[in-house]
Amino acid sequence: MVYHTIGRRKRSTARIYLNTDGNGLITVNSKKLECYFPKYIIYKIFYPIKLLNIDNKFNILIRVSGGGVNGQIEAIRLAISRAMCNINSKNRSILKNEGLLTRDSREVERKKFGQKKARKKYQFSKR
Repeated sequence: MVYHTIGRRKRSTARIYLNTDGNGLITVNSKKLECYFPKYIIYKIFYPIKLLNIDNKFNILIRVSGGGVNGQIEAIRLAISRAMCNINSKNRSILKNEGLLTRDSREVERKKFGQKKARKKYQFSKR
């Protein structure tokens, strides 16, 4: 069975297709996971799976776009957590207590005119 879920974070959107009968193959935008993301940050993707003590028996096809590396990773993590809830409703309470089912809605504040950045102003000279 294939489960389709969506996760978002900042400007990133991740669509995952989780196939329950598989051998643990994970592809991101038609590339292997290790080729697409740096190794030091991949553990964030597997956190919901490790938390539930599920063997790596899923094939996951990921389509991710927008944002940076961290935003994309966290969007994927949210999508995987949502898919785990669809597979078994008992997983929901475990993932919810860890905060993995909450969509982080924080976005970058826009730059205002007459200022250097969103809040930073140009240096003021009194004389």
